[in-house]
Amino acid sequence: MELGLPSTVRDPELPARVRIHEVGARDGLQNEKALVPVEVKAEFIARLAAAGLRTVEATSFVHPKWVPQLADAEQLLPQIIGLREEYPGLRLPVLVPNERGLDRALARGADEIAVFASATETFARRNLNRSVAEVMEMFRPVVGRAGEAGVPSRGYLSMCFGDPWEGPVPPRQVVDAGLQLLDMGCAELSLGDTIGVATPGQVAALLAEFDRAGVPVERLAVHFHDTYGQALANTLAALRCGVTVVDSSAGGLGGCPYAKSATGNLATEDLVWMLHGLGIETGVDLPVLVATSVWLAGELGRPSPSRAVQALAGPAD
Repeated sequence: MELGLPSTVRDPELPARVRIHEVGARDGLQNEKALVPVEVKAEFIARLAAAGLRTVEATSFVHPKWVPQLADAEQLLPQIIGLREEYPGLRLPVLVPNERGLDRALARGADEIAVFASATETFARRNLNRSVAEVMEMFRPVVGRAGEAGVPSRGYLSMCFGDPWEGPVPPRQVVDAGLQLLDMGCAELSLGDTIGVATPGQVAALLAEFDRAGVPVERLAVHFHDTYGQALANTLAALRCGVTVVDSSAGGLGGCPYAKSATGNLATEDLVWMLHGLGIETGVDLPVLVATSVWLAGELGRPSPSRAVQALAGPAD
């Protein structure tokens, strides 16, 4: 970074600005076997906000039995709500699995939620023990009630490109599931490559299918895992299609507890390095973000898998 890197070459065909939807505190930590203290989670989120990230998904109000790491959601949220005043425009969405989770989240001051659905039947059964149709019916009152309370909802759609049990997923199948989430009131739809098998051509084809279905690209986000090293290439393909919201996880943390072949999320630092090199604004201070991931790696007791963190932070002492 002292040399003025990365070099910037602006591509006028790409968006001028990208909003990063940071998922490290929720999706990134949920697979950690050792419980992370709530104070560490709160500091992690505060550091992410200080690095310039303005959408930080904080936690999930799922039943503690299913994701023990996030059992402290009700203790965490009150500790971080004050960050909204310190950092104007900061959004702290939380994942909710059902109406009970919505009630818990609203009682703790959540002002933005997300729901998590699947484009494939097998994953829906394994993840939520319901069919795709049953999952959608479960979320309909959640999103409806959130809207009545003035709380916007985001829809996550997993297995959009490939499923470890069903194989390649037809784009029209993904669009049909995504339309249900949008029609029930989700303001934004995040398309997830849950096991990281997507290729740039697949990404462009799926986004084209959504366009043919009349879905504005402004309502779509992308969420890539880096299982085969394709996350950045897939992100660039999405940007060329007009997508301006990208999910990522600081330090490249995360995976999926219900899909064992899923590796870490796209690292936020790797994403920022690429975006800044393309002259795309993010509002993120990369050195501060790298320092945050180095700090968290120390708390977790292992190095960050992010290539940019490894390159910029240098060898561990």
